[in-house]
Amino acid sequence: MIAPGPRVATVSLRYFFAALLLAAGAGKAADIVGFIPVVAGYGILPAAAVAPAAVLLTLVELFLGAWLASGRRLATAAVVVVGLHMMYLVWLAQALLRGLEIPNCGCFGVYWPRPLTWWTLVEDTLLLGLAGLLRHCAGRYAGKT
Repeated sequence: MIAPGPRVATVSLRYFFAALLLAAGAGKAADIVGFIPVVAGYGILPAAAVAPAAVLLTLVELFLGAWLASGRRLATAAVVVVGLHMMYLVWLAQALLRGLEIPNCGCFGVYWPRPLTWWTLVEDTLLLGLAGLLRHCAGRYAGKT
């Protein structure tokens, strides 16, 4: 039997990330045409890849949020959450290091526009840490059920 601490942490983090990803994905999906220029603003993708990347990011967030909510193969889903946040962290850091002025980081699409700042990087670093904790807890929980 697993101790209640890891189980509570696993369930809490699972639902936290499910809600976060579903909200972020829904914000992007609600105005995907408006999200495309946000992706373009980071200046790392060729013009032809921007729209497909915006759609793909949106679909990945929605799918991953639903996957986490389902609770199936949670340890694997947690690895994908870690990977997604690592990618976002690199994406944000390169823009900040290049001195780009991005009026909307795109975290929640166009409906909650927030400028890209160093604080955004701190927030995503914290989210990456929580994703790592989810992975750790999900792995322990999966092995003890």
